[in-house]
Amino acid sequence: MNKEELHSVIGEQQPNICQMVVLKNGNIIYSDTWNDFNADDNIHIASVTKSIIAILIGIAIDKGMIKSIHQKVLDFFPDYVLKRGEKTIHNITLYHLLTMTAPYKYKSEPWTKVCTSEDWSEAVLDLLGGKSGIIGEFKYSTLGIHILSTIITKASNMTTLEFANEYLFKPLEIKERHLYTVKNKEEHIGFVTSKEPKENGWFCDNKGIVSSGFGLCLSAEDMAKIGQMCLDKGIYDNKRIVSTEWIEKITTPYLTTDEKFGFMKYGFLWWIIDEEKKIYSAIGDSGNVIYVNTEKNIVISVTATFKPLVFDRVQFIREYIEPFVLE
Repeated sequence: MNKEELHSVIGEQQPNICQMVVLKNGNIIYSDTWNDFNADDNIHIASVTKSIIAILIGIAIDKGMIKSIHQKVLDFFPDYVLKRGEKTIHNITLYHLLTMTAPYKYKSEPWTKVCTSEDWSEAVLDLLGGKSGIIGEFKYSTLGIHILSTIITKASNMTTLEFANEYLFKPLEIKERHLYTVKNKEEHIGFVTSKEPKENGWFCDNKGIVSSGFGLCLSAEDMAKIGQMCLDKGIYDNKRIVSTEWIEKITTPYLTTDEKFGFMKYGFLWWIIDEEKKIYSAIGDSGNVIYVNTEKNIVISVTATFKPLVFDRVQFIREYIEPFVLE
């Protein structure tokens, strides 16, 4: 296929895609847009946000602000008052949050309860653990990892947004992000489902702490820079952003998920697509993706407007985009 044919195939088979950027050997070899989006527009990248948070945790560890991934969650919340009978929470560490192996006291995430609370972090801590909570079983959570952002704020004496702007976005030449606030449930839903370009924003709670599980708005070009930095083992433009050791840790598979998640392997808030070939991805709802193939030195980033249940985006990348790149 040539570029015009690829543009048509993407538009027909993946109609909610907004932007795509493809890098090979660090150079842009394909960049395109659909659905009236511009290359520099920002899109809500949904759960790709989780993978960015994982990078920020690594930077905080590199700087000695956080001791290790095995540090207890409650170390960062010394004033938190435990619920009666609670025992499990004492043993939950950053490792369990990063690998989605922390237990929670719910079957489905209580969005209204948390997002209407006066303190999101406290509300999440109230849900963490349980009298019979089992640590170590995979339980994917978007709200439950909100406290990772709070931990960065507490450890760095900066807001997570300030920390990200200073130590990640600025060195990657990504425009400074700003807090994105909503007044009510309707605005919250609108932020997630709107198909219009977004501000340079990051969704935050009512205390100005950015959400860890969703809410960051970037362009595909921004995402490609993050992917290239990961592919280059923490270096961008000859600058060290995060340690090589941390990139290796976040892209190491620690467990295999269940059928719901296609039996994919999971690292530290990154999905491992092919362990042998060292292919890994940040994946968000609607098919937002940062795809990194270290064997072929390829980075592919995709942004997309809201569309539930898009499960084939990585498969599409491997079937159509990678062959185009390798040609």
